[in-house]
Amino acid sequence: MNFTARYGTLLGLFVIVGVFSALSPGSFAQLSNLINITQQSSLLAIVALGATCVMVLSEFDLSVGAVVSWAGILAVSLFAQGWGIPATILTTLVSCAIVGCISGYLVSRLSVPSFIATLAIGTVVGGFTFWISDGATLFGNIPPAFRDLGRGTLAGVPVLTLWAVAMTAICVVLLDYTEPGRRMAAIGGNREAARLTGVPIVRSTVLGFAICTLFAGLVGLLLVARLGSAHPTGGNGFLLQAYAAAFLGMTAFRGGDANALGTLLGAVIIAVVANGLTIVGVPNYMQDILTGLIILAAVLVRNVGRLRD
Repeated sequence: MNFTARYGTLLGLFVIVGVFSALSPGSFAQLSNLINITQQSSLLAIVALGATCVMVLSEFDLSVGAVVSWAGILAVSLFAQGWGIPATILTTLVSCAIVGCISGYLVSRLSVPSFIATLAIGTVVGGFTFWISDGATLFGNIPPAFRDLGRGTLAGVPVLTLWAVAMTAICVVLLDYTEPGRRMAAIGGNREAARLTGVPIVRSTVLGFAICTLFAGLVGLLLVARLGSAHPTGGNGFLLQAYAAAFLGMTAFRGGDANALGTLLGAVIIAVVANGLTIVGVPNYMQDILTGLIILAAVLVRNVGRLRD
């Protein structure tokens, strides 16, 4: 793979930063704003990293937005009932992982297409979320120590940025340096060949989906920590942007393959574009238009690259 194919997306980020810096040097190019961008991209990056684990399997999980919302609502509800921090976090994350396990089982054991399975599961999760919240924003007795998980800085770096870096490192190790990660990649490359070589298809697929929803659940918790509240549709906006970041990341470093570092880069690019457009006064709806175009461009670049190979 040549230099442009491997690092072209990274160079594109530098170009975008350069353009916005030239358009608004007094605002965009400030160190404080660049640090703010890393914080803005952090939650998106974590959701997208989870989605990447499913995309390695050549599958998709459309329930991630609903799971983010569910995690936030469940956590605030438990805090309101007097639950402690460890029990609330553990219960919330386990419930989110179970959602992924169900989706993974439907896809791998019962051969339900992932689009259909996760759309259905996400709809069910969304129903439960509205049920326990009555469709209202919840403000519970959230402990200050829990709020610290999503606020403040450490050595000048936003805590949320550190979360994104840590989860990226975990994904890199999992996907590139562990046997479960290699099995997931084998399934995504050729499911039948993987089965014939003894790869546990069901177990590996369930693992990928469980990690995806676990990451989404973590984001739901971090949103509560940051905002001090939870809304039953608070995570809906993550679905499109998470896959935009993951698809964009597939054009970086690996030439068309889902990878954690590329996904992080994709999330940063989306955050840079959103931040820059806001600073130069472009209407908010343009961000949605550009997000859709980013997904299309990423898919086209990936397909063109594979045709050339």
